[in-house]
Parts: sequence; C-alpha cells; structure tokens
Amino acid sequence: MMEWKSKYEAYMKKIHSSSSSNNSSLEGNQPRQLEASLENNLNMIHQHMNHYADLVVRQVMLDKRDAALLFLTSITDQKLIQEGIVAPMKSPFLSHELDLEMGKDSSKTLDPFEQVYRERVHANFGQRSSDWSVLLDLMMKGHTVLLIDGYAEGVTFNTRSIEKRSIEQPQTEQVIRGSRDGFIEQLETNLSLIRYRLQTADLVVETADLGTRSKSKTAVCYISGIANPDLVSEVMRRLSKIDIGGIIDAGYIEQFIEDQPISPFPQIQNTERADKTAAALLEGRIAILVEGSSFALIVPALFDQFFQTIDDYSERFLIASMLRFVRLMALIFSVFFPSLYVSVISYNPELMPTDFAVAIAGGRAGVPFPAMLEVLIMEASMEVLREATIRLPQMIGGALSIVGVLVIGQAAVSAGLSSPITVVIVALTTIGSFATPAYNAAIAMRMLRFPLIVLAGLFGLYGVMIGSIFIVNHLLYLESFGIPYLQSILTKKRAGIVDTIIRAPLWWMGKRPSYLYTIDDTRRGANTFQANFNKIFRPEETADAENRETQHDSAGHRDQ
Repeated sequence: MMEWKSKYEAYMKKIHSSSSSNNSSLEGNQPRQLEASLENNLNMIHQHMNHYADLVVRQVMLDKRDAALLFLTSITDQKLIQEGIVAPMKSPFLSHELDLEMGKDSSKTLDPFEQVYRERVHANFGQRSSDWSVLLDLMMKGHTVLLIDGYAEGVTFNTRSIEKRSIEQPQTEQVIRGSRDGFIEQLETNLSLIRYRLQTADLVVETADLGTRSKSKTAVCYISGIANPDLVSEVMRRLSKIDIGGIIDAGYIEQFIEDQPISPFPQIQNTERADKTAAALLEGRIAILVEGSSFALIVPALFDQFFQTIDDYSERFLIASMLRFVRLMALIFSVFFPSLYVSVISYNPELMPTDFAVAIAGGRAGVPFPAMLEVLIMEASMEVLREATIRLPQMIGGALSIVGVLVIGQAAVSAGLSSPITVVIVALTTIGSFATPAYNAAIAMRMLRFPLIVLAGLFGLYGVMIGSIFIVNHLLYLESFGIPYLQSILTKKRAGIVDTIIRAPLWWMGKRPSYLYTIDDTRRGANTFQANFNKIFRPEETADAENRETQHDSAGHRDQ
C-alpha cells in the first residue's frame, strides 16, 4: 500500500510540474537525439522512462568500451538476449584480434556497431538511428536497443517474443470438408498460413503501422499480376486516411474504409479461414490483416459472397449448387415469412384455406395482442435469447437455448400471450437465419425483419411490397470499392454468374470474375476444360483416346 502511495504522489507531482496539458503525454516527453556520452543518454532515459516497470537497462563491456542494452522484459525473449547478445559480447572481436597480430590498431577505424552485427550478435538486426524516438518505437515492439559510449546513435535487434495461442479450427466458420487451421492474433503466423497455400513470388505483402498510440502493424496482401492495380491503390489510399489513436481489431479498419457506413449490409468480408483468404487472393481480391486480430478483411465483397462457404468448392458442383439454393431459400424465408404471416392474418385471411384459417383463429382466440405486436414481442424475445446464448459460456449457453425454446415458448402459449402458430413461425424463421454462413450478414437480415413486420401490420401485403422495394433499391445503390453490390448477380457475362446462386463445375469456370478487372483473367487452361467436356458430351472419343494410351504404354513395357 505504501508503494502505491509513493507512486501516486510522484505521478501527481509530475503532472503538476508539466508546463501544459499537451506536454503531459508520457511518450511525448521522450528525448529526441542521442548524445555521444553513454552516461548522459542513460540519465536522460531514466528521467523520462522511470514509469516503465518492465524496462531493463543492462550495462556491459564491449571491447573495453562501456555499452548498455535496453529492453522490455514483457515482450522480449530473455534467453535470446542472454545467449544471442550478452554472451557473445564478452568475447573479443575476431577482426580486432587479427589486427593485433598484424600490429595494427583498428579500434579507431572500425565501426563497433558493424562489428557487433557481423561477428557477435546472433539476433536479427533491426535499425540504426540517432533519433531516440525511432529506437523507442522499436523497443516498444520487442526490440533490444544497444548504446555504446562515444557514439551518438544506437542499434536495435529483434528479440520480440509474444505468447500466442495454438492454431485451431475457427469457431465462427465451421466446415465439413476443408482445412482445420485458422488465423490467430499474431500477424506473422497468419501471413505464414497464407504463404503456405500460395507459394509464389507474386504474392505481395505490404506492411505499415496504423494508430498513433497502438502502432498496430497492418498488412495488405495481393497477388501481383492478378489484382487490379487501381484496386490496390484505392485500398492503400483509404488506409492512409485513417488517423486514430489505436487499432485494436480489424473491425476498426472495416468501419473506416467501407463505402456506406450507415448501411446494415456488410461491404467488406471478414474471415478467420486462411484457405478462404487464399482463394480470394487467387480471384484478384485484396486481403487486409492487422496485428492482434484473428480476422482478415477481404475487399471487394459483394452480396453473394456472404452466403458462400469453402464447402461449396470442396464438394461436387451438384451438391454445392443445391446447398447454395437451400441457403438462399432459407434467407428469403427468414426475412419475409414473419411479415407475410402478419399481413395475411391481419388483412387477407381469405388467401388461406378455410380449415387452416379456422385453426389459426382458434389458436389466437385468447391472445390479447394484435398479430403485429405478438410477432414483434416473440421476435424480440428470440433475439434476446440468442444474444444471451452467445455471451454465456458454451456449456451454459447450450442449455439456456434449449430451455428458452421449449419452456418459455410453451409457457407463453399456455399463458395466452402467444398463439402456437406464432411460436412455430418465429422458430422456423430463427432456424432459417442460422443457414447464413456470415455472422454480420445474418444480423443485417434479422434486423430487416422488424421494419417489414411493422409495414405488414400497417399496410398488409402492400407494406411488404413497399419494404421489399426499398431493400432492393438499397442493394442496387450499394457499392464495395466502386463495384456494385449486386454486380455478380445482375451481370450478363458468364464468368460472373457461374459462381453465384449456383456453382458451376470448377473446370467450367475458366475466367476470374469480370467485375474485378484483373490483369490475368484466366483461371484454368483450355485443355482442362476440353478434357472434362469430352467426358460428358463425347464419351466415345474419350474412351478411344484412353485405350490408345493404354496400348501405347503396354507396348512400351514389352519393348523394355
């Protein structure tokens, strides 16, 4: 307790001694230029960095010169510093020993920093600078700073070591057929997962820092020779406009660079899967990754991308097309079914068969609310239950979902607060919304249900039609990095429509999406298409060709 009291008094004294509030920043008061005297440099550093509890200043002897190593214990590898930097410094320079044997004095001619890097240190060389702010930024990232007496500059060595979790399957994007590795919070690991799948020199990774305080390392990945240079420059231009104190997650960047921030529909795709990111890069898209986030941003992202999974390309095209069609039907069902139910019940019951209408009327006989209010209450209750299930621990959340659906639903019907058909409608709608693979797209669709239900309760089927027109017009208005949001669905080119609602065979998709304007739009060779085409439409020719190859191989074996 006494230690914290003394720290509090020292901190308050430091604040009151500041000349202005703008100069109270701990980092803004750092010394800028180093001096030739090591003692003066260390005194200045101790004066301005005494609040760094994990700062270590280790003084060493370097060939009869005083030197000092500065590093932060919380983000550096202590073993590497001891074995790779400190221990080698205790031995004399090899070049100096050779000069002594030859009778030369090289202590004044050779640069000690170059000698340390070439002959001593077993760690990666960072940067050499006389500006303390540059060295400080690198030290905050896990580098070790070396200062030598008599030199008004220092060098850094990369000794960064951050604890990280193991690579595991992404929890938000489960697949049946696909890889089981996903991104983690370490940028270097995520880039290695991408390079593991794209082992080509054309894969370009541009890195820079974002955030005046966090200085989060951000990477822009694309394939040179495929990605449109105008798209790459536009991504970099938007990133250059970001001026914020800290970037904690990739979602921060997404909100800064999207085209329409007030739209409920996502215009940038996020994913935890490395294989999905690699596939997007091969199409000509661009991936954005940031240090500390396990999600990659993929741009541009159009409407149909949010309803596709990696399973669509691992399975045969007939199965993949059926699954996509099922997802589309589930999407339409989850958005419009509650509003259609409210409009028919409230304004057009004659559209239903007589027996069905009588059964619904009997179920709603004791309900004190109109159909619109009843459905809104049930939908809001389901959203609360869904959010509670997500935020609770996994074991408790699963039990809560079952209790909420069975017990609360049955209790609402028994108490006369809701009719059985309404519970069925809301339950089917919720199940349909689960079929959307992308979480942010599913939220947008769930949010649209509420205004559609209100319009249906006020104007009936006309209200549903008006709401549908507004939604479609909004989708037609949206863009993602200059590309219309529905371009892939409304395009007239075959290369754009063979991978939207249905998924054509891989050997059929010979071109990359035309709306990306890629440099190299060829995805597969002509021989691949012709071979598979002949298997289907010219099986006799294919069989004859295979027989000739078999006979040729047999003759070759006999000759041997």
